[in-house]
Amino acid sequence: MLFAPRSRSMLDSSSIPEDAAQPVPVRQPLSSSEPADGPVQSPPPSNPNPASAHLLVVEDDPDVVLLLDRYLSTQGFRVTSASDGVAMRAAISHERVDLVLLDLGLPGEDGLDLTRYLREHWRGPVIIVTGRGESVDRVVGLELGADDYVTKPFDLRELLARIRSVLRRVSDRTPASGSGDVLVFAGFRLDSRSRELRDPRGAIIDLTTGEYALLKLLVEHPNRVLSRDDLMSWMHGRDAGPYDRAIDVQIGRLRRKIETNTVEPVLIKSVRSAGYLFTAKVLRE
Repeated sequence: MLFAPRSRSMLDSSSIPEDAAQPVPVRQPLSSSEPADGPVQSPPPSNPNPASAHLLVVEDDPDVVLLLDRYLSTQGFRVTSASDGVAMRAAISHERVDLVLLDLGLPGEDGLDLTRYLREHWRGPVIIVTGRGESVDRVVGLELGADDYVTKPFDLRELLARIRSVLRRVSDRTPASGSGDVLVFAGFRLDSRSRELRDPRGAIIDLTTGEYALLKLLVEHPNRVLSRDDLMSWMHGRDAGPYDRAIDVQIGRLRRKIETNTVEPVLIKSVRSAGYLFTAKVLRE
Protein backbone atom coordinates (compact mmCIF):
# COMPACT_ATOMS: atom_id res chain seq x y z
CA MET A 1 0.00 0.00 0.00
CA LEU A 2 1.14 3.54 -0.56
CA PHE A 3 0.31 4.45 3.00
CA ALA A 4 -2.39 3.34 5.39
CA PRO A 5 -5.14 5.94 5.71
CA ARG A 6 -6.75 3.80 8.40
CA SER A 7 -3.69 4.51 10.55
CA ARG A 8 -3.00 8.24 10.66
CA SER A 9 0.25 7.55 12.56
CA MET A 10 1.92 7.07 9.17
CA LEU A 11 0.97 10.60 8.05
CA ASP A 12 1.50 14.05 9.47
CA SER A 13 -1.67 16.08 9.28
CA SER A 14 0.35 18.65 7.36
CA SER A 15 1.08 16.09 4.63
CA ILE A 16 -2.55 16.05 3.46
CA PRO A 17 -3.27 19.21 1.47
CA GLU A 18 -6.62 20.86 2.11
CA ASP A 19 -7.67 20.30 -1.50
CA ALA A 20 -7.25 16.54 -1.05
CA ALA A 21 -10.25 16.53 1.25
CA GLN A 22 -12.67 17.92 -1.34
CA PRO A 23 -15.20 15.32 -2.57
CA VAL A 24 -14.45 14.04 -6.05
CA PRO A 25 -16.39 11.18 -7.67
CA VAL A 26 -14.26 8.03 -7.62
CA ARG A 27 -13.85 6.24 -10.90
CA GLN A 28 -14.66 2.56 -10.71
CA PRO A 29 -11.60 0.30 -11.01
CA LEU A 30 -11.52 -2.07 -13.93
CA SER A 31 -12.74 -5.53 -13.14
CA SER A 32 -10.01 -8.07 -12.43
CA SER A 33 -12.15 -10.74 -14.07
CA GLU A 34 -11.16 -9.61 -17.55
CA PRO A 35 -8.87 -12.07 -19.34
CA ALA A 36 -5.17 -11.29 -19.44
CA ASP A 37 -3.55 -14.37 -20.96
CA GLY A 38 -0.72 -13.56 -23.35
CA PRO A 39 0.72 -10.18 -24.28
CA VAL A 40 -1.61 -7.25 -24.70
CA GLN A 41 -1.70 -4.83 -27.59
CA SER A 42 -1.27 -1.70 -25.51
CA PRO A 43 -2.21 1.67 -26.98
CA PRO A 44 0.98 3.74 -26.88
CA PRO A 45 1.15 6.41 -24.20
CA SER A 46 0.44 9.86 -25.50
CA ASN A 47 2.84 12.79 -25.32
CA PRO A 48 0.95 14.27 -22.39
CA ASN A 49 0.48 17.72 -21.02
CA PRO A 50 1.90 17.12 -17.52
CA ALA A 51 -1.05 18.99 -16.04
CA SER A 52 -3.78 16.82 -17.58
CA ALA A 53 -2.32 13.33 -18.00
CA HIS A 54 -4.10 10.02 -17.47
CA LEU A 55 -2.68 8.20 -14.43
CA LEU A 56 -3.20 4.52 -13.63
CA VAL A 57 -2.94 3.81 -9.89
CA VAL A 58 -2.26 0.11 -9.28
CA GLU A 59 -3.26 -0.26 -5.64
CA ASP A 60 -5.42 -2.74 -3.74
CA ASP A 61 -6.46 -0.54 -0.79
CA PRO A 62 -9.70 1.33 -1.68
CA ASP A 63 -9.03 4.01 0.95
CA VAL A 64 -5.67 4.83 -0.62
CA VAL A 65 -7.23 4.83 -4.09
CA LEU A 66 -9.93 7.23 -2.86
CA LEU A 67 -7.38 9.61 -1.33
CA LEU A 68 -5.15 9.61 -4.40
CA ASP A 69 -8.11 10.01 -6.75
CA ARG A 70 -9.39 13.00 -4.81
CA TYR A 71 -6.03 14.74 -4.57
CA LEU A 72 -4.68 14.04 -8.06
CA SER A 73 -8.01 14.88 -9.67
CA THR A 74 -7.94 18.30 -8.05
CA GLN A 75 -4.53 18.77 -9.71
CA GLY A 76 -6.07 18.24 -13.15
CA PHE A 77 -5.19 14.58 -13.71
CA ARG A 78 -7.54 11.87 -14.91
CA VAL A 79 -7.19 8.92 -12.52
CA THR A 80 -8.03 5.27 -13.12
CA SER A 81 -7.39 2.52 -10.58
CA ALA A 82 -6.53 -1.16 -10.86
CA SER A 83 -6.49 -3.45 -7.84
CA ASP A 84 -4.24 -6.16 -9.28
CA GLY A 85 -2.16 -7.21 -12.25
CA VAL A 86 -5.10 -8.49 -14.29
CA ALA A 87 -6.91 -5.17 -14.01
CA MET A 88 -3.69 -3.31 -14.76
CA ARG A 89 -3.20 -5.24 -18.01
CA ALA A 90 -6.81 -4.58 -18.98
CA ALA A 91 -6.37 -0.85 -18.36
CA ILE A 92 -3.25 -0.41 -20.50
CA SER A 93 -4.73 -2.55 -23.27
CA HIS A 94 -8.06 -0.71 -23.48
CA GLU A 95 -7.05 2.94 -23.37
CA ARG A 96 -4.14 5.33 -23.37
CA VAL A 97 -2.39 5.68 -20.05
CA ASP A 98 0.34 8.30 -19.56
CA LEU A 99 1.88 7.06 -16.31
CA VAL A 100 1.54 4.04 -14.02
CA LEU A 101 1.91 4.43 -10.26
CA LEU A 102 2.62 0.88 -9.12
CA ASP A 103 2.62 -0.34 -5.52
CA LEU A 104 5.10 -3.20 -5.14
CA GLY A 105 3.27 -4.48 -2.06
CA LEU A 106 0.24 -5.88 -3.86
CA PRO A 107 -1.13 -9.23 -2.68
CA GLY A 108 -0.89 -12.10 -5.11
CA GLU A 109 1.14 -11.27 -8.21
CA ASP A 110 4.50 -9.74 -7.36
CA GLY A 111 4.88 -6.03 -8.07
CA LEU A 112 8.34 -6.58 -9.55
CA ASP A 113 6.87 -9.05 -12.04
CA LEU A 114 4.34 -6.38 -13.01
CA THR A 115 7.17 -3.88 -13.48
CA ARG A 116 8.91 -6.35 -15.78
CA TYR A 117 5.66 -6.90 -17.68
CA LEU A 118 5.17 -3.16 -18.19
CA ARG A 119 8.69 -2.74 -19.54
CA GLU A 120 8.18 -5.61 -21.99
CA HIS A 121 4.71 -4.63 -23.22
CA TRP A 122 4.30 -0.89 -22.59
CA ARG A 123 6.57 2.09 -23.23
CA GLY A 124 5.20 4.66 -20.79
CA PRO A 125 6.76 5.81 -17.51
CA VAL A 126 6.40 3.85 -14.27
CA ILE A 127 6.80 5.13 -10.70
CA ILE A 128 7.11 2.35 -8.14
CA VAL A 129 6.11 2.63 -4.49
CA THR A 130 8.07 0.80 -1.79
CA GLY A 131 8.40 0.70 2.00
CA ARG A 132 11.41 2.12 3.81
CA GLY A 133 12.68 -1.39 4.54
CA GLU A 134 12.39 -2.56 0.93
CA SER A 135 15.62 -1.11 -0.49
CA VAL A 136 16.36 -4.32 -2.40
CA ASP A 137 12.96 -4.21 -4.13
CA ARG A 138 13.54 -0.54 -4.92
CA VAL A 139 16.89 -1.24 -6.59
CA VAL A 140 15.50 -4.25 -8.46
CA GLY A 141 12.54 -2.18 -9.64
CA LEU A 142 14.90 0.45 -11.05
CA GLU A 143 16.99 -2.29 -12.64
CA LEU A 144 13.84 -3.55 -14.34
CA GLY A 145 13.28 -0.11 -15.84
CA ALA A 146 11.09 1.90 -13.47
CA ASP A 147 11.56 5.64 -14.01
CA ASP A 148 11.39 6.72 -10.39
CA TYR A 149 10.24 5.57 -6.97
CA VAL A 150 8.62 6.95 -3.84
CA THR A 151 9.06 5.55 -0.36
CA LYS A 152 6.13 5.21 2.00
CA PRO A 153 4.97 6.95 4.04
CA PHE A 154 5.22 10.00 1.80
CA ASP A 155 3.83 13.47 1.45
CA LEU A 156 1.19 13.89 -1.26
CA ARG A 157 2.93 17.02 -2.51
CA GLU A 158 6.16 15.06 -2.92
CA LEU A 159 4.31 12.42 -4.92
CA LEU A 160 2.78 15.14 -7.09
CA ALA A 161 6.23 16.62 -7.74
CA ARG A 162 7.61 13.20 -8.75
CA ILE A 163 4.69 12.60 -11.13
CA ARG A 164 5.05 16.02 -12.76
CA SER A 165 8.83 15.60 -13.10
CA VAL A 166 8.50 12.26 -14.92
CA LEU A 167 5.72 13.55 -17.16
CA ARG A 168 7.78 16.61 -18.10
CA ARG A 169 10.54 14.32 -19.32
CA VAL A 170 8.02 12.44 -21.45
CA SER A 171 6.50 15.62 -22.91
CA ASP A 172 9.95 17.02 -23.71
CA ARG A 173 11.19 13.93 -25.47
CA THR A 174 9.83 14.83 -28.94
CA PRO A 175 11.04 18.30 -29.93
CA ALA A 176 10.08 20.09 -33.12
CA SER A 177 11.93 18.76 -36.12
CA GLY A 178 14.96 20.62 -37.39
CA SER A 179 18.71 20.41 -37.67
CA GLY A 180 20.48 18.75 -34.79
CA ASP A 181 17.70 16.27 -33.99
CA VAL A 182 20.05 13.30 -34.36
CA LEU A 183 23.03 12.91 -32.02
CA VAL A 184 25.76 10.62 -33.32
CA PHE A 185 28.42 9.08 -31.08
CA ALA A 186 30.67 6.02 -31.41
CA GLY A 187 28.53 4.78 -34.29
CA PHE A 188 25.28 5.09 -32.34
CA ARG A 189 22.47 7.41 -33.46
CA LEU A 190 20.11 8.98 -30.92
CA ASP A 191 17.09 10.50 -32.67
CA SER A 192 15.25 13.09 -30.58
CA ARG A 193 12.23 13.09 -32.89
CA SER A 194 11.51 9.38 -32.73
CA ARG A 195 13.17 8.79 -29.33
CA GLU A 196 15.10 5.93 -30.92
CA LEU A 197 18.64 4.76 -30.32
CA ARG A 198 20.26 2.74 -33.10
CA ASP A 199 23.47 0.79 -32.72
CA PRO A 200 26.30 0.97 -35.31
CA ARG A 201 24.57 -1.78 -37.33
CA GLY A 202 21.31 0.18 -37.46
CA ALA A 203 19.38 -2.02 -35.01
CA ILE A 204 17.04 -0.25 -32.58
CA ILE A 205 17.99 -0.44 -28.90
CA ASP A 206 14.95 -0.24 -26.64
CA LEU A 207 15.15 2.50 -24.01
CA THR A 208 12.81 3.28 -21.15
CA THR A 209 11.69 6.86 -20.59
CA GLY A 210 14.29 7.30 -17.87
CA GLU A 211 17.11 5.68 -19.88
CA TYR A 212 16.40 7.89 -22.88
CA ALA A 213 16.34 11.06 -20.77
CA LEU A 214 19.58 10.13 -18.97
CA LEU A 215 21.42 9.19 -22.17
CA LYS A 216 20.29 12.38 -23.90
CA LEU A 217 21.52 14.44 -20.97
CA LEU A 218 24.93 12.72 -21.03
CA VAL A 219 25.28 12.96 -24.81
CA GLU A 220 24.40 16.66 -24.77
CA HIS A 221 27.18 17.29 -22.22
CA PRO A 222 30.18 15.31 -23.50
CA ASN A 223 33.52 15.48 -21.72
CA ARG A 224 31.96 17.17 -18.72
CA VAL A 225 31.71 15.55 -15.32
CA LEU A 226 28.11 15.48 -14.14
CA SER A 227 27.59 14.78 -10.46
CA ARG A 228 24.94 12.44 -9.14
CA ASP A 229 23.17 15.49 -7.70
CA ASP A 230 23.23 17.20 -11.12
CA LEU A 231 21.76 14.14 -12.79
CA MET A 232 19.23 13.50 -10.03
CA SER A 233 18.08 17.11 -10.02
CA TRP A 234 17.48 17.12 -13.78
CA MET A 235 16.01 13.63 -13.92
CA HIS A 236 13.92 13.55 -10.76
CA GLY A 237 13.76 17.10 -9.46
CA ARG A 238 15.64 16.37 -6.23
CA ASP A 239 19.15 15.90 -4.87
CA ALA A 240 20.61 12.44 -4.50
CA GLY A 241 20.57 11.15 -0.93
CA PRO A 242 23.56 9.24 0.48
CA TYR A 243 21.82 5.92 -0.17
CA ASP A 244 19.92 6.91 -3.30
CA ARG A 245 20.97 4.58 -6.11
CA ALA A 246 18.44 5.61 -8.77
CA ILE A 247 21.05 7.25 -11.04
CA ASP A 248 23.64 4.52 -10.46
CA VAL A 249 21.13 1.85 -11.43
CA GLN A 250 20.11 3.66 -14.62
CA ILE A 251 23.76 4.25 -15.54
CA GLY A 252 24.32 0.51 -15.15
CA ARG A 253 21.38 -0.25 -17.43
CA LEU A 254 22.66 2.18 -20.07
CA ARG A 255 26.13 0.67 -19.97
CA ARG A 256 24.74 -2.78 -20.63
CA LYS A 257 23.09 -1.40 -23.77
CA ILE A 258 25.91 0.68 -25.28
CA GLU A 259 29.21 -0.50 -23.79
CA THR A 260 31.23 -3.38 -25.22
CA ASN A 261 32.68 -4.16 -21.79
CA THR A 262 30.61 -3.04 -18.80
CA VAL A 263 33.45 -3.90 -16.40
CA GLU A 264 35.72 -1.36 -18.09
CA PRO A 265 33.33 1.14 -19.74
CA VAL A 266 34.76 3.62 -22.22
CA LEU A 267 31.70 5.73 -23.11
CA ILE A 268 30.25 6.42 -19.65
CA LYS A 269 33.08 6.57 -17.14
CA SER A 270 32.83 6.90 -13.38
CA VAL A 271 34.86 9.73 -11.87
CA ARG A 272 35.64 8.90 -8.26
CA SER A 273 33.85 11.15 -5.77
CA ALA A 274 32.69 13.39 -8.63
CA GLY A 275 30.11 11.69 -10.87
CA TYR A 276 29.98 10.45 -14.45
CA LEU A 277 31.75 11.51 -17.65
CA PHE A 278 30.52 10.86 -21.19
CA THR A 279 33.71 10.57 -23.24
CA ALA A 280 32.61 10.07 -26.86
CA LYS A 281 32.79 12.73 -29.53
CA VAL A 282 29.26 13.83 -30.41
CA LEU A 283 28.04 15.13 -33.75
CA ARG A 284 24.64 16.65 -34.54
CA GLU A 285 22.81 15.90 -37.77
